[in-house]
Order: sequence, then structure tokens, then C-alpha cells
Amino acid sequence: MTDNLFRNIPDRADQEFVESLVTRPGARVERIVSRGHRSPEGFWYDQDDDEWVVLVRGRATLSFADGRTLEMQAGDHAWIPAHAKHRVDWTAPDVETVWVAVFIGR
Repeated sequence: MTDNLFRNIPDRADQEFVESLVTRPGARVERIVSRGHRSPEGFWYDQDDDEWVVLVRGRATLSFADGRTLEMQAGDHAWIPAHAKHRVDWTAPDVETVWVAVFIGR
């Protein structure tokens, strides 16, 4: 079976669009579509799984509780270890930002 990451992107929504692409024991792959979305003020992701994320379209800024900031554009990817508190501070308002996130259980 084949599909396309850019097919069926929803129209502008109030929240990020998250879609599970593959789920297996110990791992899952998600497509996330943002357009001007960001994490709520004061919110931090604190996940039990490691995460590898790649930005395939658009632009975004990730921030970490330890003070690091990542400015990302299409093609950039990052490894986020389990329990590394992070948040989405900004995504481009003028274009869909399409992420692929791979979560790996410990």
C-alpha cells in the first residue's frame, strides 16, 4: 500500500491535525500538520517514548525546558529522548508545516 504525506491535508483547523500512519508494538509513526499552531502557554510535552521528528514541509520552532531552541525548516530532523520536556513555540502561519514523528518505546 502507498500513500502521500501531502494528500488529504485538512483545511485550516483550530488545532494541529495528528494522524497515525503506522502502529506496531513499541513504535508508532504519526503525521502532524500545523499551520500557525503552537503548544499552549506553559505546556510541555513529557513523553515516555523517544521521538525522532522530521519536518518535511514548512517551518517551526521547538523549545526545550533546558533552554535549547531549534529553528527548523523542511528537511531538518531532531532526536528527542524520552522525558526531554519540549514544546512547539511557533509554526509558519502561511503554509502547512508537515511533520513525521516516529515514537519508539523504551
